[in-house]
Amino acid sequence: MATTLKPRRFRRATERAAKRYSTDLSDREWEIIRPLLPLPKARGRKRRVCQREILNAIFYQIHNGVIWSDLPTDLPAYQTVYKYYRRWQRQGVWQQIHDALRRAVRVSVGKHPQVSAGSIDSQSVKTTEKRGRSMALTAAN
Repeated sequence: MATTLKPRRFRRATERAAKRYSTDLSDREWEIIRPLLPLPKARGRKRRVCQREILNAIFYQIHNGVIWSDLPTDLPAYQTVYKYYRRWQRQGVWQQIHDALRRAVRVSVGKHPQVSAGSIDSQSVKTTEKRGRSMALTAAN
């Protein structure tokens, strides 16, 4: 007996009135991130999926740790979401978003936009040295 597959259906961002998941972008968050995303190419097919919905799906996956294929059906198809995730990763979009948001947060709390100093936790270094010696003694026995 052959079963027919039903196509995935999801509601577009413009069709929903409220957030579905805690990871969905608010209107304010979307307005901050939207200019940081790459513009559509001049040639080729037109985008058929809203970038906001793509981001909502990516944030849902990251927050909940689900397998890509287990994304809820009211989000875009997991293949599309993963394609955008990897493309933006290769293009450095995630790093650009991170840097822009970090600068904005630093300025909003009255700090210089760029970090001026860093620190290394000396406790980690000591632990590593001790563990190295103790592991060497254990291996010798």
